[in-house]
Formats: sequence, structure tokens, C-alpha cells
Amino acid sequence: MPNTSSLRLYNTLTRSKEEFLPIDPANVRVYVCGPTVYDFAHIGNARPVIVFDVLYRLLRRLYGKAHVTYVRNITDVDDKINARAAERGITIRQLTEETNAIFQHDVKALGCLEPDVQPRATEHIAAMIAIIEKLIAGNHAYAADGHVLFSVPSMADYGRLSRRPLDEMIAGARVDVAPYKKGDMDFVLWKPSKPEEPGWDSPWGRGRPGWHIECSAMSWKHLGEVFDIHGGGIDLVFPHHENEIAQSRCAFGHNVMANVWMHNGFLQVEGEKMSKSLGNFVTINELLETEEFGGRKWDGQVLRLAMLKTHYRQPIDWTLRSLQEAEATLDDWFAATREASASEPSPSVIEALSDDLNTSLVIAELHRLSKSGDLAALAASLSLLGFDGSTYRSGRENAESALDETQRDAVQKRIDARIAAREARNWAESDRIRDELVAMGIQIMDGKDPATGKLVTTWEVKR
Repeated sequence: MPNTSSLRLYNTLTRSKEEFLPIDPANVRVYVCGPTVYDFAHIGNARPVIVFDVLYRLLRRLYGKAHVTYVRNITDVDDKINARAAERGITIRQLTEETNAIFQHDVKALGCLEPDVQPRATEHIAAMIAIIEKLIAGNHAYAADGHVLFSVPSMADYGRLSRRPLDEMIAGARVDVAPYKKGDMDFVLWKPSKPEEPGWDSPWGRGRPGWHIECSAMSWKHLGEVFDIHGGGIDLVFPHHENEIAQSRCAFGHNVMANVWMHNGFLQVEGEKMSKSLGNFVTINELLETEEFGGRKWDGQVLRLAMLKTHYRQPIDWTLRSLQEAEATLDDWFAATREASASEPSPSVIEALSDDLNTSLVIAELHRLSKSGDLAALAASLSLLGFDGSTYRSGRENAESALDETQRDAVQKRIDARIAAREARNWAESDRIRDELVAMGIQIMDGKDPATGKLVTTWEVKR
């Protein structure tokens, strides 16, 4: 077993890479913010799921499977859930069950292990009420107009995690401007529910929890008052994680909530911020089950490798080309390791992972193992990272099947659009369409009509 003292992780709380020293090596405890189950998870949501799955696998390797507890919550009470259920004319329970089932299917397809615990917010209302009562007793919270709010001025070092200027934090807090708030930055712990909204009895009347208190309660009940690692996307640093820290520290009287805070970077699509208005909003399920991105379906392990090519703390650009490259790489690796015998992962791979999950270096090591012919170590290293050749299906195999008339028409429309883009000297658009065709398994050949001198493009299904 590798030397566990060699693991180093970047801690957002200290802004430095530190040696990881668990509170109890016999029970390493990790909490990661999970989905709010009201809609399909987008590809940006997949990044923390994959990143912290790799961390989970590494910790299990270093400390033993029985000595790691990984908790990823399910937020099943939220105003977005209420609105979506009403919009669709179904019950909140129907919506959350349906959405959670899709999420679980999708993340399994990404090669992710199930966390040890997936607590639901609705199952931890009593714990939330208990924390709120502690905060009120310690003068860190107050009841007003059916609400309970955390008093930010009661915590001297609020803002330690995000290190934002005061005016920025106030701007963020003003999302919930209300006359019952004593301070601009005070945030809701409990709020009243209308008759048609989900609600629970509490000392402050029938109501429901605020978003931040949910994670404080679930992490407390399953990992304790202080635990080792808390993870999530960089967008959660403020206000969500900052407010979790405030609640948990002030309720239980500790200097920290978690010793290490890890955050993955942002994701954009083809160089632009993902948004529905731009038409580039991509869900995990669309990539796996439809032909919306690149004109074909993708194996979940292709998505996984495309994610891991970039270090988790860096921003990532989600492109069609990155998927094509990841698929070609997996095709080669799985073909090479098909007959490989059982072995141990390469020490160089474990060493790279132990350096703050340096997966970009890991992938370079995997290429080296492939070229050197150390296929047993390559196979074991791929397994450690969550890749499984026995379940992998290259989409290029599907692309080689005969096309029906509708599919041929779709290809021809793309060919015509590419020709128009080239004639307009719009090279970026021409390249984008070419990449789409390649991803579909279409080989294109450019030439000139000898009579007119105009561009002529022919194509065939690549075999």
C-alpha cells in the first residue's frame, strides 16, 4: 500500500496545497454537495461527481475501502422543485423520484461508484431544527415574521472561505432582501410554507428549511461535527459553503466545519458559458441517450476521460473535439489491454493522483504505459480511475452501420452547410461541422468540379 502521508490536496480555505492528515485514518470522511432533483443534471454538474469519485477511489486505495465514508446528498426540498412540479402538474414526490432516478442512472454510466450514503434533505428536518435551535440559543440566529435567520454579524470571521470584499458579499446576500432582516447579509435558516407547499411543524410554525442548513444537518448526522473533506463546484464557495461553515461552526463551537475544502473549476461549452439562451445547454442524459451533441450518442466513459484530461481546479472547455479525442484514446487503450493479466496500478499513476488529483499528469502516464507495453499496469491503472473495458461501447461502431434515408438527409444538410460556410470563408463554422461529421463516423473528401472550379464534397460512412 502506498505511503498515505504523501497525499497532498489544495485547500480552498488556506489557498495552499497541504499534506492530507485525516482526523481518524480508520474513518476518512468526505462530504460533497449533490443534485437538486428538479431537472436533468447538466454536463457541468457531472464534473464534481467525476472529480470526487476519483478522490473517493484514491482514498479507498490509500486507507482501505472499509475506512472511507463518502456522503453525497440529494436536495429534495427547494423552491425550484416546487415550481417545476406545479409547472408539470405532478406531485413534488413524483418529480424528485423521477429526477433522482435519472441522475443515478446517468452518474453510474459515467463510471462513478455509489457514495456510502446519499441522504435526502426531507429525511433530516429534525436535525435542521436542532441546529437552528442551537444557533438561536447562542445568539447567532433570530426568529422574525415566521422566518429564522442567521445573524452574520454574530460571527467575527465570517467570509474566511470566500475572502470576498464586504460589498460583494452584501450584493450576494441581497438576493433575499426583506423587511424582517436585521442585517443585509443575514440569510434564511427556516421560512414559512404556504398550504400548497411542502412544510413541517417547527417551533416557528409550519415551514421548510433554507438551502444552506440542509447540508449542515446532513453532514453532521453522517460525518460528525467536524470532518475531513468537503467538496463541490467553485460556484458553491459563496454563499452556500460560506454559510454552511457559519451555521456548523456557530452551532457546535469549532474553528472549522471541515479541515479541507476542495472545489472544481467552471465548465464552458465550445468556448462559451453554457446557457439555454445560447442554445448550448447540454445535459448528461442528452450526451448518453440522444444525438443532440455531435449527431450521436456517447459512452459515459468517454465523458469521464474528457473531464479528467483537465486538472480539476482549472476551467474546462467542453468541445466535440475533446470527446472525439477521448473516444479514440479509450478505443486504443481498451484494445491493447483486452488480454492483459491482473496487476497493480502503476506507482507513477498513484503518485500523480496523490499530488492534488493531477489527472492531466495521470493521463500522460497512461499513454507512457501504453507505448512502453506495460499493459497489465495500464489495465490496473484504468480500473483504479473508474474505466472498465468490459462495459465500454465505442460510438464509432454504431456510426459505421448503414444509414437510413432520414440519416442520409441529415448528413447531406450538414455537408451543404459546411460548403456554404467555406464559401463565406467562415472557417470556424466549417471546422465545427466537419467535427460533427467525423463524430458521426462520416469521412468527407473535398475536391473541385473541373468544369466550374467550385468546391465539391463527397462523403461515405467510415468503416
